Amino acid sequence: MARIALLSNPRSTGNRAQLPRIRSFCAQHPEIFHYEVEDVDQIETALRTIARVGPKVLVLNGGDGTVQATLTELYHSDMFNGAPPPVAVLPNGKTNLIALDLGATGDPIAALERVLEIAKGPLDEFIVTRELIALSHGTEGVGVDTRPVLGMFLGGAGLAETMLYCRNKIYPLGLPNWLSHTLTAMALMVSLLLGLRATFLPDRPAPVKVSLIRQGHVQGSFSLLIVTTLRKMLLNSRASMNDPKSALQLMVVDHTPMALARALLGGRMSRFEGKKVQGIHVGRGDEIRIEGDRSSVILDGELFQTGAGRPIVLRQTAPLPFLRLAA
Repeated sequence: MARIALLSNPRSTGNRAQLPRIRSFCAQHPEIFHYEVEDVDQIETALRTIARVGPKVLVLNGGDGTVQATLTELYHSDMFNGAPPPVAVLPNGKTNLIALDLGATGDPIAALERVLEIAKGPLDEFIVTRELIALSHGTEGVGVDTRPVLGMFLGGAGLAETMLYCRNKIYPLGLPNWLSHTLTAMALMVSLLLGLRATFLPDRPAPVKVSLIRQGHVQGSFSLLIVTTLRKMLLNSRASMNDPKSALQLMVVDHTPMALARALLGGRMSRFEGKKVQGIHVGRGDEIRIEGDRSSVILDGELFQTGAGRPIVLRQTAPLPFLRLAA
């Protein structure tokens, strides 16, 4: 039995430079079963092949789309007879939020070596469970009409517009990630502070209504809309997860400079829970609805939009096992 199955997407941005090193590493370690896909549509076939190998750990080496498509197939399919192997994610792509949450940072080869070391012994102390966000488009009063797409981090409202701005206008400049993110943050602050609207700045967020089922709603224009099941959040904080029945963490920040400053300086979502802070709305629940006219949200790198009478519905899933690399 292979200790590790490694699923790679050569077309992901991070793999353009790293994949030759990863291929060489795998060639030197026959206990790694390496499967490459050229498109996310091939992931279902890849997982069926990997299931026949029976690995102790499934390692994902690709961008956000690869990770999202793999998690979606793992959850909806029964390729592993109800017992999928724990998932590890190599640091790759632009943001690496899922990898960071699981303790994978820095060089992907070093992370792969760590996975291989862990896989030589019992896995129990390294296995953690994570609920996922199941995103569906709903029809008013009817429910959902498609197979849900699964992920772990959703950004909406101004955050989605900022992420799209960075992806479409800053990343193509070929700058280092840290500089790209710095320029994007500066453009966001100029737009927010001065109220400017221009093609070289992020678009202003469209008004949305965000509802926590049975807990009320907030409505307006927001700088940040975050829904996540990750323990480490975008603001480099750790969310309190004392209520396993409500794994969906929600943070909504009004589209004003002061509200955004409070959110950034506050750092931790848990710091705002149960408190009334002007311009900041934090909660948790097992179902969230986002309604608006063509308001964008991004779930683990994939873009979705609301429509008239067609809200986005988020529900939490049962947990899946993951491999934590940090001690």
